[in-house]
Amino acid sequence: MTVSVDMGLDAGGAPVGMDLEELLATRLLVQGNSGSGKSHLLRRLLERSAGHVQQVIIDPEGDFVTLSDRYGHLSIEASEHSERDVARFAARIREHRASVVLSLEGLEAEGQMKCAAAFLNGMFDAPREHWYPALVVVDEAQLFAPAGGGEVAEDVRRASLSAMTNLMCRGRKRGLAGVIATQRLAKLAKNVAAEASNFLMGRTFLDIDMARAADLLGMERRQAEAIRDLQRGTFLALGPAVARRPVAIRIGAVETSARSSSPKLTPLPEAPAGDMKELLLAPAEPSWVPPEPTTPATATPARSETLLQALARSVPSVADTGPEMEPEEAAGHVTDVLRAIVADTESAFRSPSVLYQDFLVRCRMVGLARPPLDLSAFTRRLSAARAGIHGDPDAEWSQALEAARALPDDMLGPFLLVARAAREGLPCPSDQEIAATYGTSSLGRVRRLLQYIESRELFVTRIDLAGKRSITIPRLGWTTQPSESG
Repeated sequence: MTVSVDMGLDAGGAPVGMDLEELLATRLLVQGNSGSGKSHLLRRLLERSAGHVQQVIIDPEGDFVTLSDRYGHLSIEASEHSERDVARFAARIREHRASVVLSLEGLEAEGQMKCAAAFLNGMFDAPREHWYPALVVVDEAQLFAPAGGGEVAEDVRRASLSAMTNLMCRGRKRGLAGVIATQRLAKLAKNVAAEASNFLMGRTFLDIDMARAADLLGMERRQAEAIRDLQRGTFLALGPAVARRPVAIRIGAVETSARSSSPKLTPLPEAPAGDMKELLLAPAEPSWVPPEPTTPATATPARSETLLQALARSVPSVADTGPEMEPEEAAGHVTDVLRAIVADTESAFRSPSVLYQDFLVRCRMVGLARPPLDLSAFTRRLSAARAGIHGDPDAEWSQALEAARALPDDMLGPFLLVARAAREGLPCPSDQEIAATYGTSSLGRVRRLLQYIESRELFVTRIDLAGKRSITIPRLGWTTQPSESG
C-alpha cells in the first residue's frame, strides 16, 4: 500500500507529498534554528500519517502530548517511572503497536538521556515477531546524540549516543524508521545524521550549519545563502521519499497545537505610583512557616515502601529464636551497618528503597532479629550518615532536623552536610561533596539544589572576592568557614 503524506505546497502552489513507505525505508533528518518551524513540520507529518503507521515520539519538552486528545496517542510521563519500567513499556509498545508520546519534561538533561536510551534500547531489543513498522520521532536530537562531550557523565552520553546510532543505522531491519530533528547540525553526531536519506532544511544562520546543510542537499557553497533567507515554516526538501531535486515546501496547517508557543508582545503594565526603586529593592520579609506534622493516621506510604516493610516483617531469620540484643549493642550495630553502606562508592547512586534491602540483610548477618528501622527511619538515618553524622541524628541534631522539615526527604543529606560544617566551624562543602550526598554526578543539579534551599530561606550563601563560598543557616545561627578553593 502506497501512502502519500501531504506536507504542504511548493513555490508554484502545487502540493508536495511524502511517500510513507519510502520514508520508513530511508529515514528523515529535519534541521532548522529555533523558531524555523521544525516542531510544526513534525506535527504535520504525524497528523497526516496517523492511522497509517505506528508512531513513537520522544519529546523533551512535552509539546506533542496534545496528539493524544485528537489522535489517541498514549502519553507517558517519564518522570513518574524508573528506567527499567520505561524499557519494559517500550517492549510492550512494539508488541501492541501502540502510538505513544514519551514526555521527558521535568527531567534533567542526564535523566532525559538515560530515559531515552532505555526506551530506544527496549524497542530495539523487542522479539523478531514484534518488528512492525513504526515512525520513531526524536525532537531535539542533538541532546541525545551530541557531537561532543558535555556536562553529563561520559557513560550516560555513550549510552544515549549508542541507542540513537542503533535507531538510525540498524533500526530499518527491525521496522524502526528514525525521524530526527535538530537545531544545530554541528552539534549532532555525524554518524547519526549521515544515516538519513531524506532531508528537510529550514532557516539557518550559522555558516558551519549552512555549509553542512548545503552539502546534504547537494548544493554549491554559494547557494547555501538561500538557507538563511528561508521564511519561517518553509523548508528545502530532498530525498527519495519527497523529491529527487531540492524543492522548497511551505508546510501546511496542523489541527493540534503545542502546550508552549512562541512569545507574543503584550502591553506593559502601568507603573505604580510609588517610588519604584524602594518597591524593587525593599528587603524580603521572612515567610517561612513550619509545616504541620503528618500524623500516622493521615500518612499514606508509597506502594513500594509498604511492600518492602511487609517483606521485612515476613522474612524469617535464624536469629528470631535467639535472645534479644541490648539496645546499646543494637544501636552500635545499626551505626556500623550504615557506615559500611555509605563507604560503598556504588551506594551513592542507589535509591533508599534499594539500599534498605541491603540494610536488612546486613542487620541479619550481625544478629539483629527484627529490622530496627522502617524504610522512612532508614532513609533519614542514611541521609545523616552520608553527611558524616553516624549517631542518632534525632538526639544530637534535633534543631537542624526541625529546620529541614520544610525540605523534601532527598535534600536532607545535603542540608545536614552543610549544617555539620557550619556547626563544627569547617570549610563550606564543595559541589562535589554535596553531589555525593545527593546521589548525583551533575554539578548543575547541585547548584539548583542550593538555590532551592536558599529560596526556602534556610541558606544564605556568600561568595568573597577570592571566589570562596560560605553558607549561613539563619534559623540556627551557624556559618561555615569559606570553602578551601574558589
